[in-house]
Amino acid sequence: MSAIRLLVLGAVRQHGRAHGYQVRNDLEFWGAHEWSNTKPGSIYHALKQMAKQGVLHAHEVAPSAAGGPPRTEYEVTDAGRAEYFRLLREALAAYDQKTDVLSAAIGFMVDLPRAEVLELLGERLSKLAGWRSSVTDYYEPEAGPGQLGHIGEIMHMWVHSADAEAEWTRGLIARIEGGAYSFAGEGGEPFVGVLADGEENPYAQSGPSAPSCP
Repeated sequence: MSAIRLLVLGAVRQHGRAHGYQVRNDLEFWGAHEWSNTKPGSIYHALKQMAKQGVLHAHEVAPSAAGGPPRTEYEVTDAGRAEYFRLLREALAAYDQKTDVLSAAIGFMVDLPRAEVLELLGERLSKLAGWRSSVTDYYEPEAGPGQLGHIGEIMHMWVHSADAEAEWTRGLIARIEGGAYSFAGEGGEPFVGVLADGEENPYAQSGPSAPSCP
């Protein structure tokens, strides 16, 4: 799974309707340009592609009073909402996703009910245990990596990664079980993670300006 699809759908959904620059601004505000491959060009490309696929609806907006070019605002369709939640659930339950995909999923997990997030994370733990077991069928961690020569370092890394991921996941589960954060359907104050249109972004990338989003 690519993180860009989940990130863009999530950003548009939080606004209700958003144009390309708003989406880019949000992703930079979240630091996604640092921990994922979301660049301005890939964001605008994803918006256009998902509009063609029917998961986003493109609204043509008149030029601004200041004389700028017309912009397109995007809105998540029913198909897009289904796709968003499918990607989110899949990313939370998987054990072998890339870090950027997991990071995106954690950023949006509060869009799901608390009980469901706990169930998905529990599924992730089970998959991690299965993956670790598939490695230790051939490798005994207690004997150290040298038992297989330098190749043993690969399996040692896999076991270490599985243990670290499981420890982090158990910690997250414990915090959520303890009442941390406000999840869907709980009626609490949602975390506001998007910028208002025109709000200055303290984390915006410097350098050449992004291409306009027609």
